[in-house]
Amino acid sequence: MPTLEFLRFINSYARLPDDFYDRPPPAPFPQPYRVAFNEKAAELIGLDPEEANRAEFVNAFTGQVPLPGMEPVSMVYAGHQFGVYVPRLGDGRAVILGEVEAPDGGRWELQLKGSGPTRFSRSADGRAVLRSTIREYLASEAMHGLGIPTTRALTILGSDMPVYREEVESAAILVRMARSHVRFGNFEYFAHSGQEQRLKELADYVISHHYPELAERDNPYLALLEAVVERTAGLIARWQAVGFAHGVMNTDNMSILGLTIDYGPYGFLDAYDPGHICNHSDPQGRYAFDQQPGIAWWNLACLAQALLPLIDANEEAARERATAVLDDFEVLFDRAWQERMGEKLGFLEVRDGDRELVSRLLALMAESSIDYTRFFRAVGRFHEPGWYGGIRWGFREPEAFDAWMGDYCDRLDQEDRPDEDRLAHMLSVNPKYILRNHLAQMVITQAEKDRDFSAVDGLRRMLERPFDEQPELEAYADLPPEWASEIKVSCSS
Repeated sequence: MPTLEFLRFINSYARLPDDFYDRPPPAPFPQPYRVAFNEKAAELIGLDPEEANRAEFVNAFTGQVPLPGMEPVSMVYAGHQFGVYVPRLGDGRAVILGEVEAPDGGRWELQLKGSGPTRFSRSADGRAVLRSTIREYLASEAMHGLGIPTTRALTILGSDMPVYREEVESAAILVRMARSHVRFGNFEYFAHSGQEQRLKELADYVISHHYPELAERDNPYLALLEAVVERTAGLIARWQAVGFAHGVMNTDNMSILGLTIDYGPYGFLDAYDPGHICNHSDPQGRYAFDQQPGIAWWNLACLAQALLPLIDANEEAARERATAVLDDFEVLFDRAWQERMGEKLGFLEVRDGDRELVSRLLALMAESSIDYTRFFRAVGRFHEPGWYGGIRWGFREPEAFDAWMGDYCDRLDQEDRPDEDRLAHMLSVNPKYILRNHLAQMVITQAEKDRDFSAVDGLRRMLERPFDEQPELEAYADLPPEWASEIKVSCSS
């Protein structure tokens, strides 16, 4: 496999006009060391994993000694943060190094997160801390293992340089990868600042590089909105089905490619609670678990507003056309969610009555605080001796669960499918292992206190195979310990 010297970088985003980015100078990152390295991500760009052991690797991916073709830029964008429009945000602690051509012929854009201040830092230090960097590294790979579109993580590089948050922490840089890091907020910035030509250049760039099939459509900008609506609807349905809460669904954290991006105060559900708030900085619950579909629509409406000048020169006509596209979101999301939930329950197809059956189950689970992941992993084994009694008594009203279970079995009888086939499929879509907060916290504590980073990649490797039985790691699928309820994650996480 290629060495570092054979990686060929090109930064297509840096070919856009200067209004699109800052070019920050390299910031010191003293005495860097490797914390974690993801061999699977390295394969995506054809990099030999042994290269991570070289000093040149650490120097290049801390921004100290760029590799040929690297051209670091920080994107400017705006965004609605907790519903309030902020006219200029931008990459305040990140730089895009450029894209690397992958063995499959595609390109992966590599970005350093935590690399130092930029013009968009707004008096902040431009750094990331080890704690939050480990959380994002693990989360992006856990989501990929679950089959959910996401940015990827190549490596974490650390330094003993102090960084001041609620307390003094050590610095870290995450090297993350995506086909593109453009988000809704990029479009909002140019639209709301009246830069219509720049808005068009951005849309043309995104279509040319990431949606080339739209270029020949009668209205490629309306088609772009349609594509993003469809991808986002599918993404949020997958989040809801697996029990994932993002925590900060601001428009500047929404990917134009429908990826999960910018992991901060995220969380996977333990006990099923539809109103679960994973972000300690969100006391009003704007981004609570059950609010995610509605917030996704709201964010898409912000993107549609930004695209109006490109969709039609007549504002009223543009608004009508964009509204018609937005109206499709609910249908697209609902269809995708029913398909995902049907798969979790072992259904071959969506049928009338499935929504009501799923809703009844979720209501029972919420009422009884049933662990979301463990229940769906177990429910497929209902035909096995001894299974039913063990799960039944977890419900406060066992008779209500009995009634649901009877209707569920009747629904399964409508499909000609052997129990063994159904169970095999259910086990392939209902994970045994998820990134519960206490698992992430344990490896963070080990890394911070003992300078032992081995558990970071150990946990990542387990999360790469969330559907597999891993007997030696059985304890990682247990219910969370009591102390887990005391973990607080916030916008600084």
